[in-house]
Amino acid sequence: MAHIGKRVRAGREGIDRTKLYPVSEAVKLVQSRANAKFDETVEVAINLGVDPRHADQMVRGVVALPNGTGRDVRVAVFARGAKADEAKAAGAEVIGAEDLVERIQGGTIDFDRCIATPDLMPLVGRLGKVLGPRGLMPNPKVGTVTMDVTAAVKGAKGGSVEFRVEKAGIVHAGVGKASFSADKLVENIKAFADAVQKAKPPGAKGQYINRVAVSSSMGPGVKVEPASLFVQ
Repeated sequence: MAHIGKRVRAGREGIDRTKLYPVSEAVKLVQSRANAKFDETVEVAINLGVDPRHADQMVRGVVALPNGTGRDVRVAVFARGAKADEAKAAGAEVIGAEDLVERIQGGTIDFDRCIATPDLMPLVGRLGKVLGPRGLMPNPKVGTVTMDVTAAVKGAKGGSVEFRVEKAGIVHAGVGKASFSADKLVENIKAFADAVQKAKPPGAKGQYINRVAVSSSMGPGVKVEPASLFVQ
């Protein structure tokens, strides 16, 4: 049997692991146990009734969290000429074309989000095996392949979160910091859940949202009553 440390045991005290808590109560429990020496990220995980091995059950999308994520996001943009200048003016930290491809192929990936103009996607396509597994590959479905570079960069830096279902049928995301007010975290979580609900694929049958949990970076998970995510 695995040893459970004192900090983990202390964090679990007062949490009924069989109970589904309203989201507002779950958030407060998570915040009260976020005692690390840094500002922990609050995360939400949603288990869906889909099998992502089937194309018609893939779930992915992007959502602009109303209160941001609380993180500093470094943005890379594949663009040339005027669009490169536009990306720089919008606040992108890494900008380039062939030179950026070489940089990434050389092992330097010093950004959190990646955007590309459509004309450079044949170039970016060479990086699929590098960027894809990291969730960084630009995709028009989530607005990261676009001619509106300014909006994409500002969205990425302002709190837009991409999500994609994993093999086990789970989508998850960081939805703020433990230092946020509980109301702001609840608002962000509901916005994320609403986006996931709207992304329900045509092949999904039966119950779509099965289980939900919230946690902080170093804290225990708290189960959430799914219906509470959609109550205004």
